[in-house]
Amino acid sequence: MTNKTDDKIDFKKTLDAYRAQQGRFRIVDVPDMQYLMIDGHGDPNTSPAFTEAIQALYPVAYKLKFASKRNLGRDYVVSPLEGLWWAEDMASFTTARHKSRWRWTLMLMVPDWIDQPMFTTAIEQAGAKHRPARLDDVRLQELSEGRCVQTLHVGSFDDEADVLAQLHHQYIPANRLRMTGTHHEIYLSDFRKVAPDKQRTILRQPVTLDTGNVV
Repeated sequence: MTNKTDDKIDFKKTLDAYRAQQGRFRIVDVPDMQYLMIDGHGDPNTSPAFTEAIQALYPVAYKLKFASKRNLGRDYVVSPLEGLWWAEDMASFTTARHKSRWRWTLMLMVPDWIDQPMFTTAIEQAGAKHRPARLDDVRLQELSEGRCVQTLHVGSFDDEADVLAQLHHQYIPANRLRMTGTHHEIYLSDFRKVAPDKQRTILRQPVTLDTGNVV
C-alpha cells in the first residue's frame, strides 16, 4: 500500500550530486540515475533539433510527475535540464568552441520509481493533442557515472573554457585521476529566462583512478 503524502521532493536539495560550489572542484560519487533522454548534434544556439528536443522532454516529464502524484502519492519537482556533450575532437568543445561539431544528449532526471509502463503512457499522453516533433526520439534510460569531479560555473556558457581547462589539465591529473565518460552539465538556471552572466551551471566530469600515475 502506498502512503499518501503532501511532501514534494526536490532532488536538487536532497541529492548530493546536485551540490557544487563556484571556484571549488569536488569529487563526488554519483549514484546510478535514470533520465528522459534525447540525442542531437550541432550548435545549440541555431540548431532547430536542440529546441525541438527541449519541447519533447518537458511534456513527458510533467505527465510522469502528475501520474506519480495521482497514482502513487509521490510528488516531486521536475528536475533541471541536463546535457551530455562531446565531439570527436574534444578541443572543439572545450577550447576552440566549434559548436557545429558538437554532439549532445539532453536529459531530465526522473525518480527510480518511474517505470517503463509509466513512461510509455506518458509518451502517449504527451502526443495526444499537440504532438512535439521529436516525441518519438525520447527514451527512458539509466546513466551510470560513478566517481566524478564537479564544480559550479556562474556565467555564460561561452565562458566555461577556462574552468574546463583547469579541471581537465590541472585538477584531474594533480589528483591522479583520468577522465572517463562524457562531459556533463546541469542547468540550475533556465537559460531561456536568465541573463547569461547569472546562469548557474554544474560542470561534471566522470573520472577514474589513473593507475599509470600511482607510485
